[in-house]
Amino acid sequence: MKPSTSTEDASPLLFGITNAVAGHLLLRLALGINILGHGLVRIGNPGAFADALAQLFANTWLPSPLVRLFALLLPFLELVIGALLTLGLLTRIALFTGGLVMVSLIFGTTLRSDWETVGLQMIYAALYSALMGTAHLNRLSVDAWWARSRNRSAPVSPGSPAPAP
Repeated sequence: MKPSTSTEDASPLLFGITNAVAGHLLLRLALGINILGHGLVRIGNPGAFADALAQLFANTWLPSPLVRLFALLLPFLELVIGALLTLGLLTRIALFTGGLVMVSLIFGTTLRSDWETVGLQMIYAALYSALMGTAHLNRLSVDAWWARSRNRSAPVSPGSPAPAP
């Protein structure tokens, strides 16, 4: 499928940022701050969070020690994923890891037949997927800045094409 070439998609906004790039940035920041907030709230007392989650899954076939281990790791994962997404650092890895975390949460939540929560988790999974699918628009990030600085500092050997601006 050919990328859209409509005037609205290609028209520059402030500082030459297109609507598509700005939209990607806003969604990445919103998801990153949301996930970072999840981690910050839970990281203060991971034991209490783990106990509460283990209690929620007590009537499922998942072993309590496994649920507790996952619950102890989850706030740290959320903190790291949220920070990486907010900065736009290791973005593809953060998005893929965040998507896998959502898949595991969806799996566990379906075992509890908590379909309302599964619906919310599906929205998060869709956001991770949408950002992965539009990763080429991730131009306002630490990743893009590093890529630009590497291209500027890379030596050009005779006969090789110059790096793209």
